[in-house]
Amino acid sequence: MNPFLILAVAIGAEITATLALKAADGLTRPGPTVLVALGYGTALWLMSSSMDMLPIGIVYAIWAGVGMVGAALGGAILFGEPVTPLMILGIGVIAVGVGILAAAQAHA
Repeated sequence: MNPFLILAVAIGAEITATLALKAADGLTRPGPTVLVALGYGTALWLMSSSMDMLPIGIVYAIWAGVGMVGAALGGAILFGEPVTPLMILGIGVIAVGVGILAAAQAHA
């Protein structure tokens, strides 16, 4: 299977789990708490699987960058959290950093 597809599903599970973590209200709400456990478990398993086929630096850079963007956007959409111009700039800087790391890894 395509390692980038596996990583994409892992990131989706991680974002879901992170958003559920906020909804779990200190892990006091059972439904979101179960989603947290299942989401993070699935995410780590799939991320580990993608590392069998891709360099760890690439996997983790994409994981962290896309996960952060997804959590920030999900928080804004689901919980009304702010997204400021400075935050958008930070997201852009991270995206550029992930791209540079990927390019450097490809040439190594």
